Amino acid sequence: MTFEEMKELKKKRHYTNRKIAELSGVPLGTVQKIFSGETKYPRLETMAALERVLKDRPQKVEYKPADTDIPGFVRETEDPYSYYSSDSGASTEKKQGTYTVEDYRALPEWPRYELIDGVLYQKSSPTTGHQRALAELAFRFMDFIRSRNGRCDAFFAPLDVQLDCDDYTMVQPDFLIVCNPEQVREWGIWGAPDFVLEILSPSSKQRDMVLKLKKYEYAGVREYWIVDLEHQTVLTYAFGEDPHSGIYGFGSKVPVGIYDGELEIDLASIFA
Repeated sequence: MTFEEMKELKKKRHYTNRKIAELSGVPLGTVQKIFSGETKYPRLETMAALERVLKDRPQKVEYKPADTDIPGFVRETEDPYSYYSSDSGASTEKKQGTYTVEDYRALPEWPRYELIDGVLYQKSSPTTGHQRALAELAFRFMDFIRSRNGRCDAFFAPLDVQLDCDDYTMVQPDFLIVCNPEQVREWGIWGAPDFVLEILSPSSKQRDMVLKLKKYEYAGVREYWIVDLEHQTVLTYAFGEDPHSGIYGFGSKVPVGIYDGELEIDLASIFA
């Protein structure tokens, strides 16, 4: 099987890089590099493992549609959203789980969506409390980055992050840090950021704490913070060779793992 045939099968199967890595046993980073073209001469045994996965019959995934016939209506729920408007630029014949980055980019600018494994999720407008917290937290990170002569870049939502380097996932984290300048493109970020922070909202809580937690881990994000304004806590997850997690109250100082503890965020000064 040629590489071009493998790419066509990947697209036809609607397989993400993460899915291929899980089924084949090939590390996710290797799969990403192969399908992005970064690795030009992969090992024969690696290509054989990928070929076996792509030749297998794909598993059928069922998604629960929105319970309405009103054109353009999106139900507020923790389930994947269904978008029916024919003037949105997205094909009305497609089902959740089959949307691509091309479909995502054809959507209207508002409301905003995220695309995760071919499923479109609508993002609600942030509250003033959300925005205040995000601004204060981002200021602490950016001030530290400036003190290090800008050795990393910090960004805010809305900004597209093509997390898995494939055609089926595009997320918009509230705040992110990228230390590899080659990942920064004019349209957004290619691949996993080093650091991601999400502030919970009622409509995104389950997605941020379960689905995106796993997505960020599998994609190669080094550190993930979840800020829970309602319960006044910050959950931290460090992935990689020494994975660990922590929970901090708003009176705590939280060490930032990607900077080996050189930076601590004083939550008390933000949420006093």
